[in-house]
Amino acid sequence: MAQKNENNNQVPVHVAVIMDGNGRWARKRGLPRLEGHRAGAKSVEAVMRACREAGVRYLTLYAFSTENWSRPRREIMGLMNLLVRFMNENEPELHKNQIRLRTIGRIEDLPAPTRFVLQRVMKATRHYDRYHLILALSYGARDEITRATRAIARKVKSGELNPDSIDEATISRHLFTEGIPDPDLLIRTSGEMRLSNFLLWQVSYAEFYVTGTLWPDFNEKDFADALADYALRQRRFGGVAERSQKPEVRSQ
Repeated sequence: MAQKNENNNQVPVHVAVIMDGNGRWARKRGLPRLEGHRAGAKSVEAVMRACREAGVRYLTLYAFSTENWSRPRREIMGLMNLLVRFMNENEPELHKNQIRLRTIGRIEDLPAPTRFVLQRVMKATRHYDRYHLILALSYGARDEITRATRAIARKVKSGELNPDSIDEATISRHLFTEGIPDPDLLIRTSGEMRLSNFLLWQVSYAEFYVTGTLWPDFNEKDFADALADYALRQRRFGGVAERSQKPEVRSQ
């Protein structure tokens, strides 16, 4: 559910971002792919600032998918090291701005040093509730839904859960995103028009915003443009749009 800001514009409570284009950004400049990821980390910092300024409480970033494990080992390890560095450098900002770090995905797949840093920062920020930074790591929506289905099936088998009582809320409670509101706005950079196995259940009613800007070039202004576009949308959730004017009353 969106909230109103001081100017009475619609501001999404939760924004999710598919950060695409790091590799292409690097290739256009004749640089290694990892340099694109390094540049992309600066965009993460910019969007985090923009979220705070706009009043967006939840920011979910698609940082590493289950499919990304097929990339060259050198690139994977470079990404993991970059993640550790990012967390160490930005932890003071998380505390300063009361931002809670959360993760979704198969965190157990990550290298031990990466898991250690993430778990340390998550524990240190778990009492904050003003803002939430959610990193999707070793994440795949089909895997998430499959795991949720298995968990529900086990409860049915044990007699803990009645099959007839299973509803959408039951499924949501068994997803990685339990307790997190569904995204209001999904941003995808680099111009690609696909979800890439990201939050398939959660973005059912999200507004989509696709920009051709590559992620390392995405900045506060680009984020503001996305929010401005979102503010013009009329979210009906399958219903009928409200009339802008009252219907004419005719005399009998």
